[in-house]
Amino acid sequence: MKKKKLLWQIPFLLFLIIGTVVIIREQQTTPYQHNEGFIFGTEYHVTYQYDKDLQKDIEAQLKEVDNTFSMFNDQSLVSLFNKNGQVKGNGMFDEVFQLAKTVNTETDGAFDITVAPLVNAWGFGFKHEQMPTAAQVKELKSHIGMEKVALQGSLYRRTDPKTMLDFSAIAKGFGSDVVARFLESKGINNFMIEIGGEIVTRGINAERVPWRIGVTKPTDDSLNTNQEIQTILNVTDMAMATSGNYRNFYYKGGKKYAHTIDPHTGYPVQHNILSSTVLAKNCATADAYATSFMVLGLNGAQKVLAKHPELMVYFIYDDHGKNKVWFSPNMKEKIMR
Repeated sequence: MKKKKLLWQIPFLLFLIIGTVVIIREQQTTPYQHNEGFIFGTEYHVTYQYDKDLQKDIEAQLKEVDNTFSMFNDQSLVSLFNKNGQVKGNGMFDEVFQLAKTVNTETDGAFDITVAPLVNAWGFGFKHEQMPTAAQVKELKSHIGMEKVALQGSLYRRTDPKTMLDFSAIAKGFGSDVVARFLESKGINNFMIEIGGEIVTRGINAERVPWRIGVTKPTDDSLNTNQEIQTILNVTDMAMATSGNYRNFYYKGGKKYAHTIDPHTGYPVQHNILSSTVLAKNCATADAYATSFMVLGLNGAQKVLAKHPELMVYFIYDDHGKNKVWFSPNMKEKIMR
């Protein structure tokens, strides 16, 4: 009886061995495609292991995101909302709006997509206005708050005529997630997506090793020419987003004004975090929290992290003129250098 059972198992084992060999050979011989282009006002880079070039399909996915969230596209849903005060959402709009509300709650309002009037007033939005006065900041703050957008069925309607939406602190991360979902739908297991620094990875790279992503040192670099690396992280099967005030800023009257606006004060953030890197299961979440932590500063960010052990962070912060590093305990295993 045992002999018959063994004879039956041998063909099955051979099938498994041959199948495994075929899969490994296919993995080794299938080429890695490399696509790049321009979207959301920044560059994108996508690397994936597949036997066909999918750039047209990838750009079609990114176009859908642009048509929903771009404030520079007059016909996008967010532009229509800002112009008309209401808009009918789609699946993407619904998903990102709900995530924004969640992060807004979890960060006590540090992340707020209704901050658009203030972003514009400080010259960092889709309108380039003059530096606001203290009175103007106070007035603009009265129109900020997620509670000023009501959802009635599928219709988003503002309850304050001056409230506007700005998804720029979450849209690039969401765009990376959308491309990741598309590649996974094609059965692609090895890829890396990067849109303006917001990254999603799966599997291994062309060298058959985990994806390694560098965190840039935060030195004033408005032209984006500095590539000096602070550290290297293993970001395999994770999403990563970095926010910092060292690239998008200007000086006026000898004072630096950076693009991250604190919804509570109405002014560009003056906290001590210079660079906020977050690892999460999806890039939209990482993107939103990376911005939130810039607003909250080191102490405020640590309080939020105490409630969210699923997040991994790497902060570079200013300590009386010297750059120092703080990272969450669960990030230690990801640091490669």
